[in-house]
Amino acid sequence: MPSERMTVRGTSEIGRFPGAAPPTRVELTIQKEGEKKQEEGGCRRWFRKMCPCCCKRQNSSSYDVTDKIEVVKPKPAPEPAKPQPLNGEAKEMDEMKLSVRSVDLLSSKTGQNRQEHHTDLYHGDELIIRRGQTFQMELELNRPYSTDTDKLHLDLKTGPLPLVSKGTHVIIPLVDHLEDERWEAKIVEQNGNKIKLSVNSPANAVIGLYGLSVTTSSLKGEATTTHNASENIVMLFNPWCEEDTVFLDDEEERNEYVLNDTGRIYYGTEKQIGARTWNFGQFHEGILDACLFVLEKSDMPPSGRGDPVNVVRVMSAMINAQDDLGVLVGNWSGDYSEGVSPTAWSSSVEILRKYHTSDGTPVSYGQCWVFSGVTTTVLRCLGIPARSVTNFQSAHDTDVSLTTDVYFDANMEPIDYLNSDSVWNFHVWNDCWMARPDLPPGNGGWQAVDSTPQETSQGTFRCGPASVSAIRSGQVYLKHDTPFVFAEVNSDKIYWQRNLDGTFSQIYSEKKAVGHNISTKAVGSDERADITHLYKHQEGSEEERIAVETASRYGSKPDVYSVPMAEDVSVEVKMDGEGPRMGTDAKLSILVKNLSSQPRRTTLHSQVAVMYYTGVLKGTIKKEQMPVELLPNEEKSIEWVLPYQQYQDQLVDQAALMLTLSGRVSETKQVLANQTTFRLRTPDLSITPLGEAVVGKEMAAKITFTNPLPRTLKSVVFRVEGLGLQKGHEVVVGDVSGHSTVTLTEHFIPTQPGPRKLVASLDCKQLTQVHGVADIIVVEQ
Repeated sequence: MPSERMTVRGTSEIGRFPGAAPPTRVELTIQKEGEKKQEEGGCRRWFRKMCPCCCKRQNSSSYDVTDKIEVVKPKPAPEPAKPQPLNGEAKEMDEMKLSVRSVDLLSSKTGQNRQEHHTDLYHGDELIIRRGQTFQMELELNRPYSTDTDKLHLDLKTGPLPLVSKGTHVIIPLVDHLEDERWEAKIVEQNGNKIKLSVNSPANAVIGLYGLSVTTSSLKGEATTTHNASENIVMLFNPWCEEDTVFLDDEEERNEYVLNDTGRIYYGTEKQIGARTWNFGQFHEGILDACLFVLEKSDMPPSGRGDPVNVVRVMSAMINAQDDLGVLVGNWSGDYSEGVSPTAWSSSVEILRKYHTSDGTPVSYGQCWVFSGVTTTVLRCLGIPARSVTNFQSAHDTDVSLTTDVYFDANMEPIDYLNSDSVWNFHVWNDCWMARPDLPPGNGGWQAVDSTPQETSQGTFRCGPASVSAIRSGQVYLKHDTPFVFAEVNSDKIYWQRNLDGTFSQIYSEKKAVGHNISTKAVGSDERADITHLYKHQEGSEEERIAVETASRYGSKPDVYSVPMAEDVSVEVKMDGEGPRMGTDAKLSILVKNLSSQPRRTTLHSQVAVMYYTGVLKGTIKKEQMPVELLPNEEKSIEWVLPYQQYQDQLVDQAALMLTLSGRVSETKQVLANQTTFRLRTPDLSITPLGEAVVGKEMAAKITFTNPLPRTLKSVVFRVEGLGLQKGHEVVVGDVSGHSTVTLTEHFIPTQPGPRKLVASLDCKQLTQVHGVADIIVVEQ
């Protein structure tokens, strides 16, 4: 119940993120009968005297709790100066009209907004907030605000042509209770002519620069006035918000990949790896303005700036100046007399500020590590977790063959004009973190993005975001630019010789030529972290070979590797009934069928990973190999088991898992692959109505829950609500030991007849998605 929660928790509740007050059991009788009312201020008395029809005294019998928010923390209203005599009826009406005198965005670096939104490191005192999280502002009015007579709403606008339909013109209504995933505002404090608002934004809001205006009017819609705030609001992505697609749940990783303004970039050769410190400087004076300037200069429609996939793709094009007058001019000629040598840079700050202050004149010069350093700065500045990544022995595939090709003539002399593919000693690009709802589950998490101009993508020099998970498994048909990055890290080097008839024959393949020691700075230290395993399976393993051959079939030379002689073995995963239940061993069946009249042999490689509901994989928790031998036309069902002990401390919200199977049939070279997502089912809350359901007559409902786990659930909270039955509230249960049962009896008085639903949910860290519902038909008395 909004007003009760506000009364219990005070007025500092910014939202559902760090700093929010702990759950509290809320009684429905906070506003007790006989409780002393707040003394009516002199200002209000004067207005009621001047216009009794617009400013009625509230009747205690109909006094709604929501209207008493203003007394949560009573502060005596300052006595207004004695009103001067009014000259004429028009002036009197103008004085009565509600208007905004000033807006305070509470934007100080040391204030609650900036602290709560993790934007206190940015230079300056403008309001910088992150989407999906509430923030506060104060309005000073010309007179006290009255819910009986006044209306108020906020307008936020971004881009050159703000439109409500595009999400670039946001109309924020005043509500009694803030809900997730929508634009709303609520009065949380009122003191004389001043009101304090808590404003909520959805987690998919468009990012960028917003202008704010406040519109006031009477309840009848008359006498509208609009006040334009003198300061703008900057909205960023929010890695701290679970509903934001850039959410990163590890605090140390957020500190590293969002908040750390310095880093290390690696270069050299795989046997002589060098490191240089780079100043990303995303919080430095002028850098946020420069990043927003780059966003504006991209001509990306503001309506598309809510999707980090779009933003990253556009930024990978804008960091280089190859075809769009972007930030940096690439130069590998050795002649840097017209600008700064790429090796001389050690910071993104000077580059971005120079680009901004010159109104978008490209800066000279950059090479891969400079492009990467600037990309890290821009993405971190906008709120997207990012890091610079170096690949040693990095291939450059020019013909989408997904192989690195070397051509010789009949005398084994290199054919220079055909040998356009190359292998760089090292190449630096970026990883950025986000969910990928546009791709199949399991492809969220780290995405490769490359701002160095090498090849065009859809006509523009850019690359990514490409799912690192898709690169690892050879699923190069998933966007964006996955084939190119796959070839950089895991292509085979194929040697070709020209035949007398002009055709070419494959004479040799080098399988471990590219993609070595893929490196990034470690979290929380200056050590080098090797992340090769994220981009590719162990070199030479069966899984790695399957990935290479799977990828090559989508390239321009699909027949480089032997085509399977037959595809007559199938593999699928089945589950019994509604699937595995939380707290027990998870069991699935792997069904392998041989559809041929010959025996078949294979080894199935399985791994299971914990997965967020967004499709991001948290990490692998079990791997194994299963040899399978099939007689002609035989079907085999293999039981696959994940013990409770292996997943009990690993699960995240929704308790989702992904099982990946791969293998190759020995006799035919057929590749087998299967990915199955499943969740561990949680128990329902049982809700049993007690007594007759009659309007105005007290009844009850018994809510029962049994802990399915052999461990204690900590800090369990029930949430109960029924429209027309009772207002939503929380009941703090506390700790619930393993396999024990909790029973809660709710007493309430139905207020509306007809079919009603009483819903309840359980909230605790160890167990999510536990809820129940009871259908109750309420009759008139």
